[in-house]
Amino acid sequence: MLELENAWQQLSKTVALSPIHNRKDYERMVLLADHLSDAIGCSKKHSLLNLFEIVCELIRSYEREHFPIDQAKPQEILKFLMDQHGLRQSDLPEIGNQSVISQLLSGARKLNLRQVKAISKRFGISPNILIEQPMKKSAVLTRVVRKQKVKV
Repeated sequence: MLELENAWQQLSKTVALSPIHNRKDYERMVLLADHLSDAIGCSKKHSLLNLFEIVCELIRSYEREHFPIDQAKPQEILKFLMDQHGLRQSDLPEIGNQSVISQLLSGARKLNLRQVKAISKRFGISPNILIEQPMKKSAVLTRVVRKQKVKV
């Protein structure tokens, strides 16, 4: 155990590897991840790869808690895909006519299963990202509480 303790102290002098508690810690870890990424390059057998993965997991954990990302709505995803591929509504006949696509993009109409499959196939994406997930009660309650600034 003494050997492990000595190795950890030596590592700690070189790399301040610790949980991320604040923005300063976060920025330090992102910088470390950048340096490790540059050192590792595309190698899948680099000796620093495990350290890089640990640092990335610390960063992901902090980001999940402090920078949550709401899931994009299906119509936003479709609009994004169309923009990225330079497509117009009339370029997607497998999804529906121009009127149907206009309704989908405005949110007036929801994607049906056939359309989800067609979009998924056309753009090579998982159909799961086009299916709206209902929000959990706790997420809804949290938003309401935050909005009303009520203490629970």
